Amino acid sequence: MTADTETRPADTERAAGRKALSGTARAGRAVIHRAGPATVAFVLLAGVFGLVFAVMSPPFWGHDELTQFGRAYQVSQGGLTPTEIEDGRGVAYGGEVPAAVEALMGFALDDYTHNPGEPFPHVAEPGTYQRLSDAPITDDRKTVWFTNTAAYSAVPYLPSAVGIWFADLIDADAGTLVRLTRLAGLAAYLLVVGFALWSLRAHRIQWLAFTVAVLPIAVFQAGTITADTLTNALALLVSALLVKGLFLGDRLGRTETVAVMATAILLPLCKPTYVLLAMLVVLIPAERMGLTAWRRWITWACAGLGALGFAVWMKIAAPTGEGTSLMRPQHQWYTVDTGEQLTGILTDPFGFLRTFWESILRRDHEWFTEFFGELGFAYINVPATAIVTCLLAFAVSVGTAERFSRPDFRRTLIVALTMAASVAMIYVTLYMSFTPVGYYIIDGVQGRYFIPLAIVAFAVLLRWMPFRLRGPGDREPGRGAELTIIAATTIALITTVAKYHIYVWG
Repeated sequence: MTADTETRPADTERAAGRKALSGTARAGRAVIHRAGPATVAFVLLAGVFGLVFAVMSPPFWGHDELTQFGRAYQVSQGGLTPTEIEDGRGVAYGGEVPAAVEALMGFALDDYTHNPGEPFPHVAEPGTYQRLSDAPITDDRKTVWFTNTAAYSAVPYLPSAVGIWFADLIDADAGTLVRLTRLAGLAAYLLVVGFALWSLRAHRIQWLAFTVAVLPIAVFQAGTITADTLTNALALLVSALLVKGLFLGDRLGRTETVAVMATAILLPLCKPTYVLLAMLVVLIPAERMGLTAWRRWITWACAGLGALGFAVWMKIAAPTGEGTSLMRPQHQWYTVDTGEQLTGILTDPFGFLRTFWESILRRDHEWFTEFFGELGFAYINVPATAIVTCLLAFAVSVGTAERFSRPDFRRTLIVALTMAASVAMIYVTLYMSFTPVGYYIIDGVQGRYFIPLAIVAFAVLLRWMPFRLRGPGDREPGRGAELTIIAATTIALITTVAKYHIYVWG
């Protein structure tokens, strides 16, 4: 009797523990069921590793992060259009930033430009970063050059501006200001792409969208200050909704319809090279968006507004093109001429095609690696392990996607040609705005520029490619395929973080 009485408290505790564990498991399953497994996995992986990059990357070591921050700060202060500044070298655009931030910028620029290389850490003086990061933000301002990002509208910098506003509110020091600006962009990426994956939660193609969204370069950029963060997010959102409404033939909810229309307006204002991707929303049948009668023309109106906004902004930003050659080595200053390059394309199209072909032969191996990740201005390529595991994730996610029976051949061909035209726009834009006249290749192309086009490009292939992976007994691959994708992408991110840390910090 005594023994039985003595064991009852322990039994009760174990039973309570099992009940709590069971309750937690049920709650977790409920979240996964409502949000979708790819959505949950994305928020966890991109959130954790994006935060790691935001904290671990030295200030201003992201892609063009010096000039990206300058434009973001200008937007946060109400500067929506390009502002010309004095520069003895020639035409220049820029604006003011806090003096403490400018000092941190100057040190970072010198540090990553003159790093000693292997086997030494890229960061020469961690203590100096800490000292400059601890400097308070005062009313002192310095003018900085950011002609290349002055060409972007305010739209892709709105999340960064929110981070800067919050930093001002709490009187953050220089380092905290940079980190909060990064984290605001990361939050926007998680929110927008998370919604995109949620919209696909009932379909297996959610895993293809997930694989693209957690590519090491995409997560790295989400953790740094760049217009590409929101650009990528909006491109992935419109891609997911295009796949759902056009290729899967599924009905879009009211919120999804509003999102696809808003993206058709906003994405062309982020980067001109993706304007055609945004215009594809007009191919989604109106009835799948719940639009009838005169409302079926709302999608066309939004696409028209996006195209108009794109044209207006290109007109506003056109003068900045005169100063972009200052980003090149000094002996190539003033060699970039948009008008002359355009004339060359029109008068000698075969000469341009020859340059394009030679660019592919000379640089496609670099673009391939950069699609997975060349991490900022440390110029660190992701490890081969990360590329292999990402390719495994792509193989499984593509192989387990649904078989598409729609859209019809004509609409699929329109989408395919639009993707080809979007790729061509990337090359033509950089040929005209960054490549010196008479240069032997199209310069400035990077693999990360193709990420926003990846989901729709794969959707076209899946429409015309009937082959899929099958499990034992000709069953559809189940949870094992999902776990393989999650494990592969996790390994890719872990190895990428490890390589970046050892190269940058030692």
